[in-house]
Parts: sequence; structure tokens; C-alpha cells
Amino acid sequence: MSTAVTQHVDEVKSTPGSGGRSPFNVEYGKMMMWFFLLSDAFTFSSLLISYGALRFSAPTWPSPSLVFQSVPGTSIEHGAPLVFVGIMTFILIASSVTMVLAVEAGHRNAKKEVVTWMLFTILGGLMFLSCQALEWNHLHSEGFWWGHIPTKEVMSEFFKGNVTEGQMAMTSHQFANLFFTITGFHGFHVFSGVVINIIITINVLLGTYAKRGSYLMIEKVGLYWHFVDLVWVFVFTFFYLV
Repeated sequence: MSTAVTQHVDEVKSTPGSGGRSPFNVEYGKMMMWFFLLSDAFTFSSLLISYGALRFSAPTWPSPSLVFQSVPGTSIEHGAPLVFVGIMTFILIASSVTMVLAVEAGHRNAKKEVVTWMLFTILGGLMFLSCQALEWNHLHSEGFWWGHIPTKEVMSEFFKGNVTEGQMAMTSHQFANLFFTITGFHGFHVFSGVVINIIITINVLLGTYAKRGSYLMIEKVGLYWHFVDLVWVFVFTFFYLV
């Protein structure tokens, strides 16, 4: 190909008709993260909508204030509704705050501060996963699991009003399957976020982003972490409040 033809091709590529400046003015990786989070939001939405459809079409449903009234890992077995999940929620929201501080430190190229806040974020994620493991273990000890429900005597403690044994069995199965599926799916996202945050923190320590002159990667993983926190707000509302 001659030099004249090469120059012509390059000129065509640089003209406004070739696309020009991105209308979004967003870095490519960040835009791809938004696309991924949008697709993930559809998945969580379908799961929560399924839960809502079954929950509000059922004649009865296990009462959250009765199912989640203990504090796993302690001697408190009754009389503390939503206390434990409130602690879990606070931990996850706090980790979102530390992620914001890590992103802000990255904008200032403050390496040590980025590492500090990322470590706090990782710690928050691990604490949340530990709390979720305690809660799962507690519910499993009471008889809840995928395809399994407690005995009739235990189930009757989780319902208000007069409920038939058939209604209790049907809705308890639905509750157990949906609870472990949705909270497990969210827990997998938290676990994935913790692993990613650890990898990113190692790269920060190695000076990878300092050499690039940008800590934009911290902002990208921050978007994912905030999404995980936001999804938990909806999971918390559907399972623990409604």
C-alpha cells in the first residue's frame, strides 16, 4: 500500500464521520463495568420479583420478626428481631464508605491511604461473609435448607395466626429455597468482590497503578462494590422487613 493511500485511510478515520469523540466521555473499562452491573441488576431483579410474586400470592408466609429474632453466635435465641441482620447491614454499608475513601485517595495518588482504606473494605467484606455464614448455620440447625424445612412444631413458631399444616409446609419450602438462593447469590458477589479487592490491593502495593499514573482501577472495582451494597438493601427489604 502506497504512502498516499495510507495517509488517506488515516485521515478518514480521524474525521467526525468516523465516530469522533465518545458521546459518553467515559473511560472504556468503566463503561464496560456499568454494562456488566446493568446485566447483573436484571438477574437480581428477576430473583427478587419471583420472591415477591410467591410471597404476596401465598395465603401465609413465615414472619421475619419470628424467623430472624436470634443473634447467631451468642446466647440470644429469642426477642432480638432483625438485630443481627442490622449489624450485617451496618458492616456492609461501612465497607462502602471505606471504598469511597479509597477511591478519593486514588484520585490524589495517595498510595498509602489507598492501601489502608482498601484493607478496611476487605475486612468489612470478610466480616459480612462471616456473619452470613453464622446466620446460614443457625437456620440450618433449625431445619431450613434447600428442599428441607423444620418439623411441624418448629415451623409453627414462625407463623402468626391460624395456619394449616399444608400451608406452613408449602410456604416454608418456598421461603427456604428462595432465601438460600438469593442470599447465597449475593454472598457469592460479596466473596468475588473481596477476592478482586485483594488482587487490586496487591497491585497497589506493587506500585502497578503508580507506574501507570492513574488509580482508575480502584474506581472501577468501587462501582462493583457499591452495586453489591445496593443490592443488599433490596434483599434486606424483601426478606427481613416485608
